[in-house]
Amino acid sequence: MSEQEILAMMTLTRIPALSLLNARMLVEQAGSASAVVEQHNHVRDIVPDAGERIVKALADIGQARRRAEAELEFAHSKRIRCLPFTDTGTYPRLLAECADAPLMLYYLGNADLNQRHIVSIVGTRKITEYGKDLCRQFVRDLHEACPDTLVVSGLAYGVDIHSHRAALEQGMPTVAVLAHGLDTIYPSVHRQTAVQMLEQGGLLTEYMSQTPGDKGNFVRRNRIVAGMSVATIVVESAARGGALITADLAAEYNREVCAFPGRTFDTYSNGCNRLIHDQKARLITGVDDFLDCVGWADERKKEHSEARQQELFPQLSPEEQRILHCLETADSKAVNQICVEADLPFASVSALLFELELKGLVAVLGGARYRLVKQ
Repeated sequence: MSEQEILAMMTLTRIPALSLLNARMLVEQAGSASAVVEQHNHVRDIVPDAGERIVKALADIGQARRRAEAELEFAHSKRIRCLPFTDTGTYPRLLAECADAPLMLYYLGNADLNQRHIVSIVGTRKITEYGKDLCRQFVRDLHEACPDTLVVSGLAYGVDIHSHRAALEQGMPTVAVLAHGLDTIYPSVHRQTAVQMLEQGGLLTEYMSQTPGDKGNFVRRNRIVAGMSVATIVVESAARGGALITADLAAEYNREVCAFPGRTFDTYSNGCNRLIHDQKARLITGVDDFLDCVGWADERKKEHSEARQQELFPQLSPEEQRILHCLETADSKAVNQICVEADLPFASVSALLFELELKGLVAVLGGARYRLVKQ
């Protein structure tokens, strides 16, 4: 992604009268942010159906461009990565699928924002001992099951910070989505944790430097938390709160929503219990429930099976391994079926089956069928 394109995208984010959806529409129809900025006084030449409001918004972009230039210089000085939504290599792909995804993200850190396994953990700022135990235990078990999982939250008091710290303790990458620029940390008491995350995760925001953490920003950042993850887990929540907003957004994005239940008279379990009651969230009591919910359990079983096969038969050729893998899925199979599933010619399969029979790994049955000899 060229610096010119990044600067143009940043400029579009600073035009007050240009909505996010209209800016995204312009970029997609024009082919690039650079084209929009270069033709801002003649935008209908490249986007014929641009409305009058858009034309007026683009009439004078001088101030927006100067602000973008200053921010780009700041980003260079602090080694902040600027990620336009059109950069499919670095921008979170899951988030880019959301219609209201930010045009630009600013990122400090080393975690892969397109990790195969990404989960958001959210909840109340007034976390109880029950919630703290849930965060620690769940993240610890998740590390054992899927150690490469990226844990996303918002660095806030309560569930957020305990989830980040639990991930750090387990050596897992964790990213905080901020509601302000990267020139500050809020709350400041979490600065030490934020610094640790720069080495084992990162800090992510859609806001330029000098942007304060206004209340509305915290609400808007929830869509990033929900959008960049495969699933959102609500640990504890009162009847109202930001965590429920994040859960609703995740559901709108067709992501999985899970919630830990609590006692009916506990204030900070009311939100979770209501999500479960209204069938807006899957009830989970631990990591196994979660893995089943998102389909990672099947991945783990497959990887375990392949690892076990390699461990039991380390001296076998790749073709022999493929045949054994075919036989694992049924009590017995005919030679022709094995040929199709292993994608090998009949002569090769016949020879390989003979070798495997000599090694005591397969047995021949009547009707030219073979079965795996259990080890």
